[in-house]
Amino acid sequence: MKWNVLLALLLAAGVGWIWASRVPDTPAGPAAALPPAPALGHPAPEIALQTVEGEPFSLAALRGKPVVLNFWATWCPPCRAELPELQAASERLAGQVAVVGVNQAEPSADVAAFANRMGLGFTVPLDTGAQASRAYGVRSLPTTFFIDRQGVIRHIQVGPVTEATLAQYLKTITP
Repeated sequence: MKWNVLLALLLAAGVGWIWASRVPDTPAGPAAALPPAPALGHPAPEIALQTVEGEPFSLAALRGKPVVLNFWATWCPPCRAELPELQAASERLAGQVAVVGVNQAEPSADVAAFANRMGLGFTVPLDTGAQASRAYGVRSLPTTFFIDRQGVIRHIQVGPVTEATLAQYLKTITP
Protein backbone atom coordinates (compact mmCIF):
# COMPACT_ATOMS: atom_id res chain seq x y z
CA MET A 1 0.00 0.00 0.00
CA LYS A 2 2.84 2.42 0.87
CA TRP A 3 4.40 1.85 -2.53
CA ASN A 4 1.14 2.60 -4.30
CA VAL A 5 0.76 5.89 -2.41
CA LEU A 6 4.40 6.81 -3.11
CA LEU A 7 3.99 5.93 -6.79
CA ALA A 8 0.81 8.03 -7.02
CA LEU A 9 2.57 11.01 -5.37
CA LEU A 10 5.53 10.72 -7.74
CA LEU A 11 3.21 10.47 -10.72
CA ALA A 12 1.25 13.56 -9.59
CA ALA A 13 4.50 15.49 -9.00
CA GLY A 14 5.76 14.50 -12.47
CA VAL A 15 2.54 15.58 -14.17
CA GLY A 16 2.62 18.86 -12.22
CA TRP A 17 6.21 19.52 -13.22
CA ILE A 18 5.50 18.79 -16.90
CA TRP A 19 2.48 21.10 -16.83
CA ALA A 20 4.37 23.92 -15.09
CA SER A 21 7.38 23.76 -17.42
CA ARG A 22 5.51 23.45 -20.72
CA VAL A 23 6.07 25.93 -23.57
CA PRO A 24 3.03 28.18 -23.95
CA ASP A 25 0.96 27.86 -27.13
CA THR A 26 1.29 31.58 -27.86
CA PRO A 27 4.14 33.90 -27.02
CA ALA A 28 3.75 35.92 -23.84
CA GLY A 29 2.40 39.35 -24.70
CA PRO A 30 1.41 40.67 -28.09
CA ALA A 31 3.66 40.31 -31.11
CA ALA A 32 4.13 44.07 -30.99
CA ALA A 33 6.30 43.49 -27.90
CA LEU A 34 8.77 41.65 -30.15
CA PRO A 35 11.29 43.70 -32.12
CA PRO A 36 10.70 44.06 -35.85
CA ALA A 37 12.61 41.30 -37.60
CA PRO A 38 12.36 39.27 -40.80
CA ALA A 39 11.22 36.24 -38.79
CA LEU A 40 7.98 34.36 -38.23
CA GLY A 41 5.85 35.87 -35.49
CA HIS A 42 7.75 39.17 -35.48
CA PRO A 43 6.47 42.51 -36.72
CA ALA A 44 7.59 43.18 -40.27
CA PRO A 45 10.41 45.73 -40.49
CA GLU A 46 9.26 49.10 -41.82
CA ILE A 47 10.31 50.04 -45.31
CA ALA A 48 9.86 53.40 -46.99
CA LEU A 49 10.65 53.52 -50.71
CA GLN A 50 9.46 55.14 -53.91
CA THR A 51 7.29 53.26 -56.36
CA VAL A 52 8.12 52.85 -60.02
CA GLU A 53 5.66 55.72 -60.63
CA GLY A 54 7.64 57.97 -58.24
CA GLU A 55 5.06 57.83 -55.43
CA PRO A 56 6.12 57.30 -51.80
CA PHE A 57 5.55 53.81 -50.41
CA SER A 58 5.46 52.87 -46.74
CA LEU A 59 4.67 49.42 -45.40
CA ALA A 60 3.26 51.02 -42.23
CA ALA A 61 0.57 52.69 -44.36
CA LEU A 62 -0.80 49.21 -45.13
CA ARG A 63 -1.33 48.28 -41.46
CA GLY A 64 -4.81 46.83 -41.02
CA LYS A 65 -4.63 44.99 -44.35
CA PRO A 66 -2.92 41.65 -45.06
CA VAL A 67 0.17 42.09 -47.26
CA VAL A 68 2.00 39.82 -49.67
CA LEU A 69 5.47 41.39 -49.84
CA ASN A 70 7.48 39.94 -52.72
CA PHE A 71 11.14 40.72 -53.47
CA TRP A 72 12.06 40.22 -57.14
CA ALA A 73 14.18 41.42 -60.09
CA THR A 74 13.65 41.53 -63.85
CA TRP A 75 16.74 39.36 -64.52
CA CYS A 76 15.45 36.55 -62.28
CA PRO A 77 13.68 33.74 -64.25
CA PRO A 78 11.77 32.32 -61.22
CA CYS A 79 10.63 35.88 -60.41
CA ARG A 80 9.31 36.36 -63.92
CA ALA A 81 7.55 33.01 -63.71
CA GLU A 82 5.66 33.89 -60.51
CA LEU A 83 4.65 37.46 -61.42
CA PRO A 84 1.50 36.39 -63.34
CA GLU A 85 0.35 34.47 -60.23
CA LEU A 86 0.93 37.53 -58.05
CA GLN A 87 -0.90 39.74 -60.56
CA ALA A 88 -3.87 37.35 -60.65
CA ALA A 89 -4.00 37.28 -56.84
CA SER A 90 -3.77 41.06 -56.78
CA GLU A 91 -6.79 41.33 -59.09
CA ARG A 92 -8.79 38.61 -57.34
CA LEU A 93 -8.15 40.01 -53.83
CA ALA A 94 -8.27 43.74 -54.67
CA GLY A 95 -9.24 45.72 -51.58
CA GLN A 96 -8.75 42.69 -49.30
CA VAL A 97 -5.01 41.94 -49.58
CA ALA A 98 -2.22 44.27 -50.69
CA VAL A 99 0.24 42.67 -53.10
CA VAL A 100 3.55 44.55 -53.17
CA GLY A 101 6.45 43.64 -55.47
CA VAL A 102 9.69 45.20 -54.22
CA ASN A 103 12.14 45.36 -57.11
CA GLN A 104 15.69 44.82 -55.98
CA ALA A 105 18.30 47.38 -57.06
CA GLU A 106 17.38 47.98 -60.71
CA PRO A 107 16.99 51.25 -62.64
CA SER A 108 13.49 52.75 -62.54
CA ALA A 109 13.14 52.95 -66.33
CA ASP A 110 13.98 49.25 -66.77
CA VAL A 111 11.51 48.22 -64.07
CA ALA A 112 8.75 50.47 -65.46
CA ALA A 113 9.16 49.03 -68.97
CA PHE A 114 9.18 45.47 -67.62
CA ALA A 115 6.10 46.08 -65.41
CA ASN A 116 4.23 47.48 -68.44
CA ARG A 117 5.15 44.46 -70.59
CA MET A 118 4.03 42.09 -67.82
CA GLY A 119 0.82 44.05 -67.14
CA LEU A 120 1.59 44.44 -63.43
CA GLY A 121 -1.08 46.42 -61.62
CA PHE A 122 0.11 45.96 -58.04
CA THR A 123 2.42 48.37 -56.22
CA VAL A 124 6.08 48.10 -57.28
CA PRO A 125 8.44 49.95 -54.91
CA LEU A 126 12.06 50.36 -56.00
CA ASP A 127 14.71 49.14 -53.58
CA THR A 128 17.47 50.99 -55.43
CA GLY A 129 20.00 50.82 -52.59
CA ALA A 130 18.87 47.31 -51.50
CA GLN A 131 18.19 48.67 -47.99
CA ALA A 132 14.80 46.93 -47.78
CA SER A 133 16.34 43.67 -49.01
CA ARG A 134 18.97 43.92 -46.26
CA ALA A 135 16.32 44.77 -43.63
CA TYR A 136 14.42 41.61 -44.62
CA GLY A 137 17.52 39.43 -44.94
CA VAL A 138 16.72 38.57 -48.56
CA ARG A 139 19.48 36.24 -49.77
CA SER A 140 17.84 34.86 -52.90
CA LEU A 141 15.13 35.92 -55.29
CA PRO A 142 12.24 35.62 -55.28
CA THR A 143 11.42 35.78 -51.57
CA THR A 144 7.89 36.47 -50.37
CA PHE A 145 6.69 37.52 -46.91
CA PHE A 146 3.06 36.98 -45.87
CA ILE A 147 2.16 39.68 -43.33
CA ASP A 148 -1.12 39.74 -41.37
CA ARG A 149 -3.35 42.74 -40.53
CA GLN A 150 -1.32 43.54 -37.41
CA GLY A 151 1.91 43.69 -39.40
CA VAL A 152 3.21 40.32 -38.16
CA ILE A 153 5.06 37.97 -40.52
CA ARG A 154 3.15 34.67 -40.71
CA HIS A 155 5.02 32.88 -43.51
CA ILE A 156 8.21 33.32 -45.53
CA GLN A 157 8.51 31.68 -48.95
CA VAL A 158 11.99 31.51 -50.43
CA GLY A 159 11.63 30.67 -54.10
CA PRO A 160 8.71 31.18 -56.45
CA VAL A 161 5.10 30.95 -55.38
CA THR A 162 2.59 29.03 -57.44
CA GLU A 163 -1.17 29.38 -57.51
CA ALA A 164 -1.46 26.54 -54.98
CA THR A 165 1.21 27.77 -52.56
CA LEU A 166 -0.09 31.32 -52.81
CA ALA A 167 -3.60 30.13 -51.88
CA GLN A 168 -2.18 28.06 -49.00
CA TYR A 169 -0.10 30.89 -47.52
CA LEU A 170 -2.83 33.50 -48.00
CA LYS A 171 -4.84 31.45 -45.48
CA THR A 172 -2.22 32.31 -42.84
CA ILE A 173 -2.94 36.05 -43.17
CA THR A 174 -6.62 36.23 -44.10
CA PRO A 175 -9.57 35.20 -41.96
